[in-house]
Amino acid sequence: MPAPVDRRLLRESRAARTQLLIAGLLGTFTAVLVVAQAVLLAYVISAAAMRAATVGSLRPELIALAAVLLARAAVAAGFELSGRWGALRVMSGLRGRLAHRVLAEGLGVGGAGDAGRGGQGGRDGEAIDRSGELAAAAVQGVDALEAYFAGYLPQFVLAALVPLAVLGWVLVLDPLAAAILAFTVPLLILFMILIGRGAQARTRRRWQTLALLSAHFLDVVRGLPTLRTYRRDGIQEATLAEVGERYRAETMGTLRIAFLSALVLELCAMIGTALVAATIGVQLVEGVLGLQAGLTVLLLAPELYGPLRQVGQQFHASADGTAAAERIFEVLERPSVLAPASVAVPAPTPDPRCESIRFRDVGFAYPGVRGPVLAGVDFELAPGELTALVGPSGAGKSTLAALLMRLADPTSGAIECGGRNLRELDLDHWRAQIAWVPQDPTLFAGTVAQNIALGDPGAGGERVERAARAAGALELIEGLPAGFDTVLGDGARRLSAGQCRRIALARAFLRDTPLLVLDEPTAHLDETSAVAIAHALTRLAQGRTVLSIVHHRALAARSARTLELCDGRLVHAPAAEAVAA
Repeated sequence: MPAPVDRRLLRESRAARTQLLIAGLLGTFTAVLVVAQAVLLAYVISAAAMRAATVGSLRPELIALAAVLLARAAVAAGFELSGRWGALRVMSGLRGRLAHRVLAEGLGVGGAGDAGRGGQGGRDGEAIDRSGELAAAAVQGVDALEAYFAGYLPQFVLAALVPLAVLGWVLVLDPLAAAILAFTVPLLILFMILIGRGAQARTRRRWQTLALLSAHFLDVVRGLPTLRTYRRDGIQEATLAEVGERYRAETMGTLRIAFLSALVLELCAMIGTALVAATIGVQLVEGVLGLQAGLTVLLLAPELYGPLRQVGQQFHASADGTAAAERIFEVLERPSVLAPASVAVPAPTPDPRCESIRFRDVGFAYPGVRGPVLAGVDFELAPGELTALVGPSGAGKSTLAALLMRLADPTSGAIECGGRNLRELDLDHWRAQIAWVPQDPTLFAGTVAQNIALGDPGAGGERVERAARAAGALELIEGLPAGFDTVLGDGARRLSAGQCRRIALARAFLRDTPLLVLDEPTAHLDETSAVAIAHALTRLAQGRTVLSIVHHRALAARSARTLELCDGRLVHAPAAEAVAA
């Protein structure tokens, strides 16, 4: 049986506590105004019918009735506005938490490189998320929660307050009608629960199908050149059509349940109102009930069922959001691979002249994944020295680099700088002292200058140009249509792998940090590009402590020391010639 209010979503609504309090107060006013409207309207009708009262004699009551109607409209508008205001705050906070978890602690969510083992294909652990599915949850899923926070939760407040006020007033006027209403309300709620169970299961399947469609479509777009080369694009079109048809079928099934729910709720409300009307009619004929009291009860009966019907409608409207919330909370509640620092002290500078970085019996395993990625890794990065790290794919090299950058923390052992455990250091301060040149650098939508300035957002044009010259990228950039102002990214200029890495090198030169992490920056490049980047890296490494994941002869030959990692453990240090081979 679905819970009327999801506890996790209710916890998220604390960010909008003020708005929910306002909604509660306005809901109370609404309940009072509903009763007042029925009482005034019944008095005016009965006075006109029984005493043939004129408009002039009923002026005070008519003015009061108009004031109640205006107040009810104003309260309804404020009720909706406070709900939407609170929904925006909650949605912004939830999306921010999701983005922080995916980006700031991203090793466990499609992280950095070859950390996975046992056929993970270079992806990190069991907790790999398909980016298309995450994008659907972060954008469409969070947007769909607006109906929950702006519609369902506030309406749930009304559904609790208005029926109580109505039943209490009717009980005073006509106990028999109150008994009928009190009997039909639980039946209405029971039907809502039964239909809600089916709707929840159907909506969950619909959302899963949408997530699958989003993820598969993104995979196809990314791999379109490969699919065209192997003439498999037609098959993918058929697959997308099949998933799209499944999504259509699930959507139509969800709509059928929603329409069935509306029909059942309207039928129950109509039957309840008809029973009350029949009871009032009999009592009026027998003279047991006065006309004003009977009209008041008759006018209040629909007001009793109205909020309950609205709750059912809002439940279906918010079903997509609650289904997406399950995926969002799955990511947010996943055990973190990055532990918060107990005491966030400023990080010591890994000064090339004195401070060394020590890996002490370091081990790492992903949550929920059998077997460690790293085990018993123990070595030291000497100050100002270039240390090369080699090993087969999947050995854990990129995971080791990620641990050094504190994209995750070791599950055993410790990494120390200047004798202090990295867990104890201020995270932002530590990362500010690291420059990273990955194997597949990302160029964001923006100009070449903006992409280079990612290394130091406050850098001016002269510094950006010097960094590009030092990285050997100046000639490349000057050959672009608009030079440093050339726009890169999707839908704009695209660069080759070697050109992208030169831009990434320029970022690292601009960042000018004492610690440098290189993750196979010359992999899959032609000999000329690899040698050019190797020379630039040699200039960049001067006077810095460097950990370099290498496969290429030009880089391995320039390292002061070479370590070999195999199955997550350090083995013998091979000769440079053997590594290069």
